[in-house]
Amino acid sequence: MQYRIHPALAGAFVFGLACFSCSARIDGTVREGGQADLAVRTALEPRMSALIRSFQAALGSGPAELILDGPAIGRSMAAAPGIGSVSLKNSGPAALEGDIKVAHAGDFLSAGEKKFITFTEISGGVPSGSIVIALDRETAPEVIALLSADAVDYLSALMAPAATGEILSRQEYLELVASLYGKAVADEISSARIRAYLDFPGPVVSVRSGTASGRRAEFEVPLLDLLVLDRPLRYEVNW
Repeated sequence: MQYRIHPALAGAFVFGLACFSCSARIDGTVREGGQADLAVRTALEPRMSALIRSFQAALGSGPAELILDGPAIGRSMAAAPGIGSVSLKNSGPAALEGDIKVAHAGDFLSAGEKKFITFTEISGGVPSGSIVIALDRETAPEVIALLSADAVDYLSALMAPAATGEILSRQEYLELVASLYGKAVADEISSARIRAYLDFPGPVVSVRSGTASGRRAEFEVPLLDLLVLDRPLRYEVNW
């Protein structure tokens, strides 16, 4: 039995965090041996686009024509542990798409001894294994910092507990955002979703916090749950 930290499902979640506050779709393939390929697409909603633009102006960062800088985010992500390569491009000023390849699953987004994903692969015969992801307020800030320094700044400006570690309920957080940035921004955060469609080496036999058919597991993660983490998130797939 061989144990590794596996990247694919984690990439779906942390990519949404790295892109500050948006809806995202991730299509991924998990391969035997611990490698994975992810195709990602994401875009900011109009009110959040305007807010991020104001953050950029205050921080004096980012190209004037871009709200999300795909190549810059890609360069930052490529330096994170366990990522083989990242290619992100802008499909609009506040939208990006591209591919992420993970080559070193055992190191993926590890922060010293802290691991937030457990991957078990059973050698021999029909491919089988499991993946468990556990994300909470303790692990989230370090994971975000590994992906993008800008993400830390923007999420802190948004007062997201995933970055600050503050204890807030989801309702309290939305009320705080609405009081400072307006109800429209809070509504966009509340409605944003990260959708992940992941194919595994063998047929999925059970899944927690998602659905499955054949080799594919599907997850829909409210961005609000990731930003607030008022309860630890746990996702599991067995194949």
